[in-house]
Amino acid sequence: MQWLNGSLIHGLWNLASLFSNLCLFVLMPFAFFFLESEGFAGLKKGIRARILETLVMLVLLALLTLGMVWVASALIDQDAASTESLYDLWEFYLPYLYSCISLMGCLLLLLCTPVGLSRMFTVMGQLLVKPAILEDLDEQIYVITLEEEALHRRLNGLSSTVEYNVMELEQELENVKTLKTKLERRKKASAWERNLVYPAVMVLLLIETSISVLLVACNILRLLVDETAMPKGARGPGVGDASLSAFGFVGAALEIILIFYLMVSSVVGFYSLRFFGDFTPKKDDTTMTKIIGNCVSILVLSSALPVMSRTLGITRFDLLGDFGRFNWLGNFYIVLSYNLLFAVVTTLCLVRKFTSAVREELLKALETWTCSPPSAPLSWTDQPLKDSAAEGRVKCDLAKQQQ
Repeated sequence: MQWLNGSLIHGLWNLASLFSNLCLFVLMPFAFFFLESEGFAGLKKGIRARILETLVMLVLLALLTLGMVWVASALIDQDAASTESLYDLWEFYLPYLYSCISLMGCLLLLLCTPVGLSRMFTVMGQLLVKPAILEDLDEQIYVITLEEEALHRRLNGLSSTVEYNVMELEQELENVKTLKTKLERRKKASAWERNLVYPAVMVLLLIETSISVLLVACNILRLLVDETAMPKGARGPGVGDASLSAFGFVGAALEIILIFYLMVSSVVGFYSLRFFGDFTPKKDDTTMTKIIGNCVSILVLSSALPVMSRTLGITRFDLLGDFGRFNWLGNFYIVLSYNLLFAVVTTLCLVRKFTSAVREELLKALETWTCSPPSAPLSWTDQPLKDSAAEGRVKCDLAKQQQ
């Protein structure tokens, strides 16, 4: 492994950053403008006219972007180099622009990752089979089958002219079939899949999330007592000279697992936010513009992930590249505030996640106690009402499981 050294790794990382810049600043805008272009007026319609219009739009966008970056750098730095070195495009302005985008990506990750860490439990709960504790799956399948048959009868009894009701019933029938499929899958699952896999995955997610929060808390303490803990601080030992983790190979493997876990959680949290909910790709219902928007979003998140991992102290390995040359990574208050916000927001999201069921049950019990009238004794004629009420409670439970 003598050929694997720090220079090779950083060279490969610079190539990855180069192609990321190429996709973010050239290919994605070209794809969007080419999709929207029709060709200039007076020219023959065709591919050449669309490419010409796209190239002109790219040049105008590049001039506008570089002008904004030049003005921003002149206002922030306020030195002679930033106002007079306009020709220093490759060495200053492009890395500066990429650094600004990484800063926006870090702020987006600060919003997405805590939400994704709490959302991962729900996502894995939907993918895995939950243990059937105090649940009668046969009764639930029987009730959902009766509801499916009732919807079929209502659809057969409606005329084709009532289009709105037919579409609404078809959507409800599709939801019922999906829920029935999930219940049948839970019933057919083996005992080890129900009682072992689901708890093990939940415990694993909880351990990874707890370790991430603990590492951030330890990094906050290091920031307060050691200036080399800054992302722009002193570089660690070279690759192969000494272990970057205090726990050796196990610590390095744990850092890799945590970084991948944060990456997946950030993507899950991004699509869980209401503002970006419309960006979620759907089968047979995703436009090319939405695909380009998803690609740009993933590029921005991926470009900021190494910066976030180094800023939070998840790893000491320096893969910041050109980011380490800028002042905002060396600002103690920005880095400390970022760590504090991440730890606090993640903790609040997890507390809200694990106490939501208890809060809902308490509110439901309070509403029942304050709003329900005193119940009268049931006679034998009230037994059908009692059965329908029980069936209604089962339907409510099924609706909650579907959510």
